[in-house]
Amino acid sequence: MARRKPARYNKFLATRTWGAGNTKNRRGKGSRGGKGYAGSHKHRWAWILKYEPEHFGRHGFVNRNASPKLDATNISAIESQALGGKLKKEGGMLAFDFNGKILGAGNITMPVHVKAKAFSESAKAKIEKAGGKIELKGSKLQKEVNN
Repeated sequence: MARRKPARYNKFLATRTWGAGNTKNRRGKGSRGGKGYAGSHKHRWAWILKYEPEHFGRHGFVNRNASPKLDATNISAIESQALGGKLKKEGGMLAFDFNGKILGAGNITMPVHVKAKAFSESAKAKIEKAGGKIELKGSKLQKEVNN
């Protein structure tokens, strides 16, 4: 069996400073080298390189020209909400308000007033064919297409 390592206490018995060097190195705050991240770009640079190499500097790239992605939903989702009774009536017609783009997958059978930021061509055609109307949100000129 391997011999157990003696306790650190035993190692430092009969010594005055327990590995701290001079006695004065244990006194006051002057021997600490600062508080928190103090000196991280100076005397603690080796620690930064070892444990937090990404701490300083700027990293990555942000494309400022990227257009924001719109949420999207299909006509089939509008139809299912209308059949489920989740849409409110406004002006004798069911109303659906969405902050995104309406896509044309599925069919719609009832007239619905749809407000959204964008529409696909097939979605516009299907909504108008069912007797509904579309309204573009967010543009200065509110475009309405009535059937």
